[in-house]
Amino acid sequence: MHIIIGLGNPGEKYKNTRHNVGFMAVDALAKNLGLNWEEGKKFQAQIAKGQNSLLVKPQTFMNNSGQSVQAVLAYYKLLPKKLGMFKVKDSDLSETLTVIHDDLDIPLGEYKTSIDSRSAGHKGVESIINHLKTKNFKRLRIGIRTEMIGRMPADKFVLEKFREEELKIIGNLITKLITELAL
Repeated sequence: MHIIIGLGNPGEKYKNTRHNVGFMAVDALAKNLGLNWEEGKKFQAQIAKGQNSLLVKPQTFMNNSGQSVQAVLAYYKLLPKKLGMFKVKDSDLSETLTVIHDDLDIPLGEYKTSIDSRSAGHKGVESIINHLKTKNFKRLRIGIRTEMIGRMPADKFVLEKFREEELKIIGNLITKLITELAL
């Protein structure tokens, strides 16, 4: 089973914000695959089950995403077993786990794929790394950087809603991602 996590913040207040581009991507993927979202209370997430994949939208807010991701992987027995009192560190989850999230360092309309890389200050990714004790998973980093970034602090910028023309760019990019990556 392949787990695809879209990062974002729950609630109408955060809909179409730059930080919620991960939610937007898995919503589009679920629609493309004909999957419906369900409440996964034991995961603190919304989930959409496919034949060989599980889409997840953590409802823990961005900075605590790792709690939800750890719960999902533990439930499906995709986490390595403990060695005595110690958790296994640096497990290779790159074939099992894909996390889709926003990236301030990448221009709007572009994306990068990475595996086994640090969080680069992204609190949601940092939470996942801390909870799973590994950074060895696949990440689809969707660019949200615009000229607006220099006009306000980064934490405020990511919580701003996309402008209409930016939403079109993001929508086209997500469509391209789904097609190119055969998700």
